[in-house]
Amino acid sequence: MAVFLIAHVKVTDDAWVPAYAEKVHDIAAKHGGKYLSRSGNITTLEGEKPDSTLVALIQFPSLEAVKAFANDPEYAPFGKARQDGSVSTLYVIDDTDLAGTIPYLPKASG
Repeated sequence: MAVFLIAHVKVTDDAWVPAYAEKVHDIAAKHGGKYLSRSGNITTLEGEKPDSTLVALIQFPSLEAVKAFANDPEYAPFGKARQDGSVSTLYVIDDTDLAGTIPYLPKASG
C-alpha cells in the first residue's frame, strides 16, 4: 500500500535549505521514497491560505518505509536543521478511500 508524506514547511531561517534540498531526496530514495512535488507554488482554492513557504509530497511504499526514512541516522542532521530553521508539519496518508466508493482505491479499514 502506497503512502504519502505531506510536509508543510514555513522557512524561518533559510541557512539549512541548500544542503537539505541537495541531499534529502537521495535519503528518501534509499527508503523507496519518490518526490512527487516540492513546491512553493501554493494556490488556495478554498479556506485559509496555508502559512507555508513550500509543500512537499513524497510517495513511499509503506508507512514502515516513511518511518525508516524519518529515523535514518543519515537524515537526522538534516531533520534537525529543518526543525531549527522552520515551522513544519509533516503527516502521512495512505492510498485508501474512507467512504469506499472510489472503485480504483482500496477501502479504508476501521
